[in-house]
Amino acid sequence: MTNIGVLLVVVVFLALCFDYINGFHDTANAIATSVSTRALSPKHAVVLAAAFNLLGALVSTGVAQTIAKDIVSPKLTTQEVIIAALLSAITWNLVTWYLGIPSSSSHAIVGGVAGAAAAKAGFAVLHWDGLGKILAALVFSPIIGMILGFIIMKILNMAFGKLSPSRVNHGFKKMQVLSAGLLAFNHGSNDAQKSMGIITMTLIATGIQAQTVLAPPLWVKLACALAMSLGTAAGGWKIIHTMGGKIFKLEPINGFAADLSSSIVIWTATVFPSLHLPVSTTHVVSGSIMGVGSAKRVSAVRWGVAQQMLIAWIVTIPTTSLIAALYYLVVSRIM
Repeated sequence: MTNIGVLLVVVVFLALCFDYINGFHDTANAIATSVSTRALSPKHAVVLAAAFNLLGALVSTGVAQTIAKDIVSPKLTTQEVIIAALLSAITWNLVTWYLGIPSSSSHAIVGGVAGAAAAKAGFAVLHWDGLGKILAALVFSPIIGMILGFIIMKILNMAFGKLSPSRVNHGFKKMQVLSAGLLAFNHGSNDAQKSMGIITMTLIATGIQAQTVLAPPLWVKLACALAMSLGTAAGGWKIIHTMGGKIFKLEPINGFAADLSSSIVIWTATVFPSLHLPVSTTHVVSGSIMGVGSAKRVSAVRWGVAQQMLIAWIVTIPTTSLIAALYYLVVSRIM
């Protein structure tokens, strides 16, 4: 096997590792609310999330194409750049998972690609228009999730406020099974595409795939979908604890509202023809939970925890960019 072939195997392996880690790192996005309200047992919730993540990952390729072309041109992206970017994102995900911090895998991979590419060829190589569009989506999507969560919760309160809490909770525990499945499906439809886009960049850079063909091949879609599904099945209990209880004490009706608002935001960003944007499901779900909690009363949200999460969100892209640049300096010397 040629050196290019070996590097391609390394890239695919690391991309699938990133997808697997992304799966257990972000399992909390789909099931934290349903587990914390006991609408689903942890075991059943993980199985449901894994199955619907797999289905969602096979639905669309728009986000993958955005990742492949809007950060840096695929023809200028060497395999060493991609390897450094993936190593950076994997490192960050593992550190934040170990600490139980709900950080963004989307931020991590975007920062990793940008940092490694800049280390190779300078900042001029970055597509600032595309990168700006991606960053805007990552920043505004949790804000929209917060607003939508607030509105949906207010509507639900008006619709069911006169019923007894026990009756409402009983009904919405059943509804949470549907909303958790929907959110897991949307998580898969957006998040798995990031690795698809990374592998597609490499296939184009090595000449295996034409520069005019940005859609990932079927084998890439299937491999990434399966890797994320398996990772989801492994669970991510530290982050589930943070998402499900530390931001706001959820009741089933709150969990349903948070899941629904998150799903609407993620689905819109994923499939809307003029968007096809990667968003952070972690950020969107966190924002939705904060919005739902604020609908009860602002003081019900533990803003100290939210502040810690916000700091993690802010530092992710610059940190992973720096780590990726350092990885590139090492990888380029070795390979």
